[in-house]
Amino acid sequence: MRIVGLETEYGITDPDRPGANPILLASRLVSACREALGGLTARWDYGGEDPLQDQRGMRRERRYATADLLTDAPEYDEATRGVTLRRRRGSWEDPAHLNAVLPNGARFYVDHAHPEYSGPEVRTARDAVRWDAAGDAIVLEAAKRYEEIEGERVALYKNNVDGKGASYGTHENYLIPRDVDFDALAVALTPHLVTRQVYTGAGRVGLGMYGDDAGFQMSQRADYMETEVALETTLRRPIVNSRDEPHATRGRWRRLHLIIGDANCLEVPNLLKLGTTSLVLSAIEAGDERLEELELATPVEDVRTVSRDLSLTARLTLKSGETATALDLQRALLEIARSYADDAADAEVIARWEGVLDRLGRDVMEAAREVEWVAKLQLMGRLRAKHEAAHGTPMLWDDARLAAMDLQWSRLGDGLAWRLARAGAVERLTTDAEVAEAASQAPVDTRARLRGAAVVGLRDLVDAAGWSTVVIDRDTRHGNLEVVHLDDPHEASNALLDSLLAG
Repeated sequence: MRIVGLETEYGITDPDRPGANPILLASRLVSACREALGGLTARWDYGGEDPLQDQRGMRRERRYATADLLTDAPEYDEATRGVTLRRRRGSWEDPAHLNAVLPNGARFYVDHAHPEYSGPEVRTARDAVRWDAAGDAIVLEAAKRYEEIEGERVALYKNNVDGKGASYGTHENYLIPRDVDFDALAVALTPHLVTRQVYTGAGRVGLGMYGDDAGFQMSQRADYMETEVALETTLRRPIVNSRDEPHATRGRWRRLHLIIGDANCLEVPNLLKLGTTSLVLSAIEAGDERLEELELATPVEDVRTVSRDLSLTARLTLKSGETATALDLQRALLEIARSYADDAADAEVIARWEGVLDRLGRDVMEAAREVEWVAKLQLMGRLRAKHEAAHGTPMLWDDARLAAMDLQWSRLGDGLAWRLARAGAVERLTTDAEVAEAASQAPVDTRARLRGAAVVGLRDLVDAAGWSTVVIDRDTRHGNLEVVHLDDPHEASNALLDSLLAG
């Protein structure tokens, strides 16, 4: 399987001070994470950042970029029009942009107004699930340390909406060859991204960006998708994001960065999100002509149509003029994907994909142990049934108790989703021991191994690290920092780093 990764932005608040500044809370949380790890972290190297380059072959001029796009801002140099950080260690730190490169190869940092955990590069969807769960554990440990240090409570949520019109992301990353035409890829992948929410949706109470209309829908992100392809991530959100930051050899690789997905508290949706999308990408890379038959006529509108179609019967119009349901399209994609499953990890995804579609097709409630929106809907249905039995009238979807229940579902660690998992009511793919190991150790089969090992084993030498670099500060004749480039994400060894690690 290809290199993949998962990023999660957590909602954050102080339960005792609802008006507390989320940026400050997030900054203190990252600082607490450093404390909890005993300083076994490194700061971030922005050297590989190139946030304004577009996959479609253009570059956004910096003066026309909104602030949210400038992820390289902490170290961008106007004079050289690039990131030129190579300062001596300890000479610089920006408290507004706290970062922590972690021993497990991940990054934990402040992204706008949220703490974000970006998991390390992995080779299978199941490993992505494991290191994503490890991120939850790391963030919870940071929150515990935060409360010890600050004497204040902090609550974290693994969701994508704040109920006040704002949405924050869960981003997926897929390594693809540079010679794949991006425009063709975006067209071919869109039907999958529009319809996969039938099993990846986390469920949401409320319709519309502000949740003004009463109702329940599959996806947290659907109402925030406004265009088919774009560079932005916080406005004009696209089905396919076009940021061209490969974090690898540019002439050889692209990194497909997707922002349409929900943050999943359940593990099966995460497995399917990464696994099915990777297989569809394999079909696109192979130029499979069967995909052309699935192109949608109005994909942006269809994102919302699918999300609100809890019966799974709504018919979407294809460019050919024919119509199909989201399940029809997913079954067609499954059949295409079978041709590209070439190992046990892919076989697991195919089997799970087929089983979930079958259960959704018979009765959506049959998928409640695996599909998050169904599990949430089932739990809320019980509350609504109790209310109706007691009062003789149904609990309406604009009842504040349902909105509160939606929020409590995603509260990190002790929310309803975690309680269901502990009770065995929803399926887990990981064990506590596997998650604990992944919280402290990097994957051994990608370059994340070198990043994590350097943070732990070269603590006195590492100045900073990024996805494709480790910056070393040691006594040399030239007196400069040394940037070790790790431009192949598959490569888990490096002569210099391995030599230094061996002592």
